[in-house]
Amino acid sequence: MDHLIEFWPILKRLLIYVKPYKKQLILAFILLLSGSISEVLGPILISYFINNILSKHELNLSVILTIIISFIVLQILSVFLNYFQSILFNKIAVKSINKLRQDVMYAALRQPISEFDSQPIGQMISKVTNDTEAVKELYDTVGPTLFRSIILIFIILFAMFTLEWHMAIIALFILPLVIILMLVYQYYSTPLLRKVRHYLADINNNFNETINGMNVIQQFRQQYRFEKKIKRSSHLHYMSRMKILRLDGFLLRPLLSLLSAIILCNFMFLFSFFPIGAFEVGILYAFITYLGRLNEPLIAITIQQSVLQQSIVAGERIFLLIDSPRQKYGKNKDLLKSGKINIDNVSFNYKNCKKNILENINIKISSKSFIAFVGHTGSGKSTLANLLMGYYPIKNGRIFLDNKSIDSISHCVLRKNVLMVQQDPIILSDTVFYNITLGRKISEEKVWNILDTVHLSYLVKSMPKGIYSVLGEEGNNLSVGQKQLLAIARILVSYPKVLILDEATANIDSGTEQLIQKTLLSIRKNCTLIVIAHRLSTIVEADLIVVLKQGKVIEIGTHQQLLNKKNCYWKMYKFQLSKY
Repeated sequence: MDHLIEFWPILKRLLIYVKPYKKQLILAFILLLSGSISEVLGPILISYFINNILSKHELNLSVILTIIISFIVLQILSVFLNYFQSILFNKIAVKSINKLRQDVMYAALRQPISEFDSQPIGQMISKVTNDTEAVKELYDTVGPTLFRSIILIFIILFAMFTLEWHMAIIALFILPLVIILMLVYQYYSTPLLRKVRHYLADINNNFNETINGMNVIQQFRQQYRFEKKIKRSSHLHYMSRMKILRLDGFLLRPLLSLLSAIILCNFMFLFSFFPIGAFEVGILYAFITYLGRLNEPLIAITIQQSVLQQSIVAGERIFLLIDSPRQKYGKNKDLLKSGKINIDNVSFNYKNCKKNILENINIKISSKSFIAFVGHTGSGKSTLANLLMGYYPIKNGRIFLDNKSIDSISHCVLRKNVLMVQQDPIILSDTVFYNITLGRKISEEKVWNILDTVHLSYLVKSMPKGIYSVLGEEGNNLSVGQKQLLAIARILVSYPKVLILDEATANIDSGTEQLIQKTLLSIRKNCTLIVIAHRLSTIVEADLIVVLKQGKVIEIGTHQQLLNKKNCYWKMYKFQLSKY
């Protein structure tokens, strides 16, 4: 019963995507109906020929030619009508799937960052590609086939009842048996199809993980382990597919063929039981032909039910993504006037993690000041930066930006006024110009000025097409330091009120680091600068240094004040001096 309860709401929701194409859909169904009628009229003409011409030996040439021409015209008409309806249904399917894919991508782009912490990327890619392709079959294959099959069944039964109602009643007994068969098939196939979609997504995820981590895999000779992992996922997918094929092989064509054979035996029994002349040979021919024709749509319906179930399961996975909670932001669209920050008694833990990553954090940051967060790995520096970006909802405590609670600020205002340069910046497979502007309208001259500021102009000028040179996938033709410089260049297009640098200078040589320090000093004049630093030499000029340990603030002050305390920061600084 649970399967039936889930089936109809998902099917109804999937069918909403074809609603905008109602007129084309009606036309396609009219063509399909006309083609089906043309196909079914053929046996009636042959039956008439057998009963009225062949059996009576009345060979009227004009009548015979009329029947032959009519039969050929009907078959040709059927072919053309079916061709055009197929084209129409496919057009509707492609347009509907494009809209569905857009909705899936729209939902994925608005997922909370926490979802990407727990959900494998390959699983999400599978929903956008494989699952939407499975749904496409609902529109261009399942719908037309089911409609055509149902129409054929009704037309064939109508023709049977018109010709001989006794035999038609016998043929009618096959329908409830097929319905029972379909319900049984649906009950057993749904859980298997869910497993198939899950394992297919798992295969995609494993491939995604393997290709992205190829350097590490080859470096540590992990090829065999990853090969086994993919092989296991493929085997589980194969075993689930085989179970469905066995189910199909037992419940679909063989069982239906058996039912048709039983009905045919009843026809033969009825034909031989009644006295001579009760049934005409032409009628028997028509019934045997119609029974064969009736078998085809019934088999088509049961086979399409398998495809329908796959579409429903795929739709279920898609709608789970579409309906999942989106990143929540406030509604306040007032621009921030300053970069003032107040972190008030904030505690935080990630989803499915009981232990707090941050514990009772209280920090007041003045506008246009230079603040540094330092601490050992796992101390909570990056987590605090993510909270300032508004990536995670704050359940305990509050963060205020320009005296406004961060959860009340709208997405557009937050993204315009609070920006971050990450340790591993994302570089798009596009031109240098687009990687800096990101669609914002700025002149080439300004881009070159920005490249001069971050000391990348020499590199870009050496490229074949200058700022219009296309960077490789994930910027693989740039060094890690150059990627970070390019990420800083993006920020300089429009100064935010708050700029966060998450270990942004960690992979840059000391010479470039000094140049970036000058850039940061100029940024300070326009915004609040928060630097998460591993290299303490980069933050000696900071107005305030916050030292974190196991999610707690253990020290706070200027560089000199913290050195005078000779506590945790002093030890970290002395240790780094001894290293360098």
